[in-house]
Amino acid sequence: MFVHEREADSIEHAQQLSTTRYFWWVNYLADLETWDFLWEPTPWQADQRHAWPSQHQPDSGVYLIPKHGFVDTNYHTGPTVHVLPDMSYWRMPEHIDPASIDPRWSPDPMEPPYVYEFPVEWAWNNIGGPQYCVPGASEIKYVYDFVARTQPNPPVWHRRCDFEWTDEIYRWRPDPTDPPYIYVFGNQWYPAEIMPTVEYHVLGATERKYMDMGVLLPKTIKHWSILHNCEWDYSWAPDPGDPPYIYVFGNQWHSAEIMPTVEYRMPGATELKYMNNPIAKLPENPNRPWYNVVESDMDYSWVPDPGDPPYIYVFGNQWHSAEVMPTVEYRMPGATERKYVDAPVAELLVDMKLWHVPDNIDIRDMDFSWVPDPGSPPYIYQFATQHQKTGGPQYCMPDATEVKYVDMMRAEVSAEAVPIIEIDHLDGNAGVIPNTVKRIRYFDNYRDTLIRLAKSLVGTHEHVWVCSSICDYTNFDFSWHPEKWQSTMLHVFPSNDQKFGDTFYLHVPTFAERAEKKQLLEWYSVNYVSRRRVPRRPMPVIVHDGDSHVDAVKTQDFAGPLAVFTNHDYVPGNLVTVPLWRQETKAIVPMSPGASSVIVPKTSVPLIKTQLYDYPHIDKTQRILVDPRLDIVFISNGEPNADQHWQDLVYALQRGHSNRAVRVDGVNGRVAAYHAAAEASHTPWFFAVFAKLKVNPNFDWMWQPDRMQQPKHYIFHAKNPINGLEYGHQAMIAYNKQLVLENTGVGLDFTLDQPHEVVPILSGTAWYTDSPWMAWRTAFREVLKLKASLPDVESEYRLNKWLDINSDEADPQWSRLGAEDAVEYYDAVGGNFTELHKSYDWAWLASYAFMRRSLTTDQ
Repeated sequence: MFVHEREADSIEHAQQLSTTRYFWWVNYLADLETWDFLWEPTPWQADQRHAWPSQHQPDSGVYLIPKHGFVDTNYHTGPTVHVLPDMSYWRMPEHIDPASIDPRWSPDPMEPPYVYEFPVEWAWNNIGGPQYCVPGASEIKYVYDFVARTQPNPPVWHRRCDFEWTDEIYRWRPDPTDPPYIYVFGNQWYPAEIMPTVEYHVLGATERKYMDMGVLLPKTIKHWSILHNCEWDYSWAPDPGDPPYIYVFGNQWHSAEIMPTVEYRMPGATELKYMNNPIAKLPENPNRPWYNVVESDMDYSWVPDPGDPPYIYVFGNQWHSAEVMPTVEYRMPGATERKYVDAPVAELLVDMKLWHVPDNIDIRDMDFSWVPDPGSPPYIYQFATQHQKTGGPQYCMPDATEVKYVDMMRAEVSAEAVPIIEIDHLDGNAGVIPNTVKRIRYFDNYRDTLIRLAKSLVGTHEHVWVCSSICDYTNFDFSWHPEKWQSTMLHVFPSNDQKFGDTFYLHVPTFAERAEKKQLLEWYSVNYVSRRRVPRRPMPVIVHDGDSHVDAVKTQDFAGPLAVFTNHDYVPGNLVTVPLWRQETKAIVPMSPGASSVIVPKTSVPLIKTQLYDYPHIDKTQRILVDPRLDIVFISNGEPNADQHWQDLVYALQRGHSNRAVRVDGVNGRVAAYHAAAEASHTPWFFAVFAKLKVNPNFDWMWQPDRMQQPKHYIFHAKNPINGLEYGHQAMIAYNKQLVLENTGVGLDFTLDQPHEVVPILSGTAWYTDSPWMAWRTAFREVLKLKASLPDVESEYRLNKWLDINSDEADPQWSRLGAEDAVEYYDAVGGNFTELHKSYDWAWLASYAFMRRSLTTDQ
């Protein structure tokens, strides 16, 4: 035991025994010979339990614990506690090699008790492996920290011919869950089906199973004849099913038919069989008639076709063919004619005499053995870099003045010492870009920001990188450089797919001198580097529950130049990249037809009063999201055609529309009916379809309200088959749920009393003359509203159409009578609002109809 060591049953027991501020709780298997028991945590970690890893687990069971208790555990990553082996926990099957396990392995002490089982090398399916058994455990947990090997089992192996074991095959054992087989193995030349070489017999097995693995046939010189000096694998053997042959093998340069090199003669064989594999390897022999035209390396094992007449064989090199640049010759005795050979080729050696390599070039991927075509005129050969066709190494021929660009190899340019300036967009990400030398504030637009920067750097830097805090430069290659002729241009790198990006490569003196003469930054000499994109960091996403974005935009502060506002599900903050080049490009971007998600630039906020359209720059071309569909509420109260029109609506929705539709029926009172409809809706707006309306089967149920405005109702058009008018009366209305619930019906028209907008889309046909009572009350209420809106040219036209009915569609009598009675009543009460408002009450309407026309509600 250590000095001051005491036994404890639990951590709580140890706290009672401890007489110091901290105490060490140790695992008896931990090797703590060199442990620093004087270590103490910093003051702000004083209330934590401190744990250290073992060689296998993040928690070794060695802790430093405050005597007064702890609130959480601080898991350190080092130093590592080496846990000593305890074999009493291990259960080792007899077929497992004990040397293949790590007995020092131990489980995480914070886990519940398990029987930990390890895999076996032959891909057995979680069976037969060694186990580490925690006391009291019954559940098995499979772990893969090491793979156990099996031990050899010699008695079950049966040789079919002479061979050499491989260590892998000698240890092999079958899956214990397999039925009993006689496992048959082949060798390096033939599979088990062709040349069974060794068998593994499972007790009771009769059926054979052929395995892909194989042993090694031994080398033997029996039957072999070597016709040419060569290297050869004498383990090859013929197919046992072949008749006796004389097997003939070629070499690395010529086939067996052209240059027999090795023969295998079976007893009694007379017929030759030419083999493609294996092949012999002829040795190199530079003493043959070789001649180096150009200093180079060559594979001197090559020999000519024995059947050729004598030639001078000419070889090229890795860059040029033998015809273009003769490099090595093989001269047969007495030969005068040349024969150009495609392979092999000589390897030219590196010669740096004519190379000029810039200091910033990484030469590891350049092959400086390259030489130009000897027949070309003298050039300065300019090699490309990973960025441009210039800037790489040059191969300068003597007296050359003309440049020839070479793209066959590209040199890697290491990062030049070009300073990086960061534009801080106040998004909270400034300071992340590495190696920045200066930070500046974004000044309303990039043109003025870059001009101010360039003027401050004149005389100190020639080129600078100008980066933005809103972009992520983790994978950006700052070694990029322009072509020489582009040196003084402004180079712009796109942000995501936005051409007008936020990253610039700037020639300081030229920009400082010329940029102010251009009213717009894009009018300057700009090179848009389209192939090297810089990702923008995601914008902040502000999720709110308002029906309009207006109040959220006016009240929410956000970091950075842009934010996404959404009153639907969360959306990613990098779907659209808004350019920040100037005020006109910083547009508000609705990302769906109904603008349930919208990008808002911070500069727009002071201009927004009642709607986002107060800001003059709106981009409606990026509608990449889909708004949630509006609910549909069918409102009926005893109309004769209500059931038929409800079925028409249901049928129309079955044509590929997913809107939720519900019916509100029998609610007395117009205000009460509208409130019931609003309560039935699950969406902030809902389509109110009135029972008299036969819906247009082609109506677009994906229509959306505009959430960039204050909430309002949207009134569609309906066709009146009696008077031929087509306007908002009896039409479908997209009601704002909140506005409906706030409306107590104090005005003459429930809908027109609140913010509203007319949408000139035909929603259907209003069949209101199916009963006298319905026709009369419909005409009576509408004409009262038309009279109340006079003087108005449109209202006067509609009023005259109601009074002068000539319809072939239906009986117009009760519609005309209702209109005439409304005009008479309006004149009688002198347009008094209180008297007109009585028309909201169904009971009053019924009594007045009976008094005026003896009309009852069941007619």
